[in-house]
Amino acid sequence: MSPAAAPLRLVLASTSTYRRQLLERLGIPFTVAASNVDEDPLPGESAVDLVQRLARAKAEAVARRHTNSLIIGSDQLALCGRDILGKPGSGERAIAQLKSLSSQRVVFHTAVHVINTNGPSNEGHVDLTTVHFRQLNEDEIKRYVMRDKPYDCAGGFKVESLGVALFNRIESQDPTALIGLPLIWLAGALRRNGFDLP
Repeated sequence: MSPAAAPLRLVLASTSTYRRQLLERLGIPFTVAASNVDEDPLPGESAVDLVQRLARAKAEAVARRHTNSLIIGSDQLALCGRDILGKPGSGERAIAQLKSLSSQRVVFHTAVHVINTNGPSNEGHVDLTTVHFRQLNEDEIKRYVMRDKPYDCAGGFKVESLGVALFNRIESQDPTALIGLPLIWLAGALRRNGFDLP
């Protein structure tokens, strides 16, 4: 009688604190690995194509270094009109970014890609979330930035924290996608690869 196959290990191809915290919600042990993928867009590449390509590239880069594992790659891009919103990196830039977003609509493209290094599972998904900012005045923007310090967040806000007070509404099929990892789709992908989830 042959021994039972070892269970798949789960590997998150991201060093993002936010993605790690989201994946912890599912209660499955996992490890984290940096992908070190070049994130520059290709000439003429659309936002959806870019996040799909990067999520897959991150998963593929980490999959090459792991066996008997399910690898999760993810990427996110925020657009206001045709402008890509980066991470502000400082309080001054966060304030300037939020001023420009007052009364605007921002669309977040969040991609996730999973690769089973043992077999045929190689699939991806892109979730779209639309954030409608209310009209913001300079004082409330400064108060918000001082309290939440959203320097490492695209768009300059943390929806899981006080940032939710900046909006009129959010349109989404998965509230976790805006934070950085669409858990509804990912939970299904994990079940399809043999992980036990409710």
